Amino acid sequence: MAMAGKRGKPMTHETETDFGAGLGGIMRGLGDLVEKLGELAETGEELSKSGEIRGKQGVKGVYGFTVKVGSGNQGVKVEPFGNVRTDKTTGQAEVQEIREPMVDIFEEKDFVLVVAEMPGIGSKDVRIDLKDDVLAISAAKGDKKYKKEILLPGNFSPEKMTVSCNNGVVEVKIAR
Repeated sequence: MAMAGKRGKPMTHETETDFGAGLGGIMRGLGDLVEKLGELAETGEELSKSGEIRGKQGVKGVYGFTVKVGSGNQGVKVEPFGNVRTDKTTGQAEVQEIREPMVDIFEEKDFVLVVAEMPGIGSKDVRIDLKDDVLAISAAKGDKKYKKEILLPGNFSPEKMTVSCNNGVVEVKIAR
């Protein structure tokens, strides 16, 4: 399938490389994304066939996923968040009381920054535990409960960690 590029010329592989090497990587990443979303759609179809999600009465189910396109060989990474998980033995979806927050990790030269989104949480509700290369974030306020363990890109010391929370966005900055 040919698409119109600059000045109405059909876009070919050669025209694509005129924009720089980055566009080829983005196009490959988008292709990987479409493939991953197709896999997720297949999984979702199986869940919808059963039509049943088990969980505690009164607990709301939250499910979502983030799609991250990395540079170089990192490719596309799809990470789920929320409190709907699949039981590995039965294959059925279950709503759990504790939600897994959406988390981003930013690696900088002098520090690592972990950002976790936990709506409804204040700074006094957050608990942080750092042991070597594992950061555990948990928080609870009323019916909102969150927990996530994050594998860091190396060992870090708790003495070099600062934590802030603003409007449910928790930022953990750890100096190298």
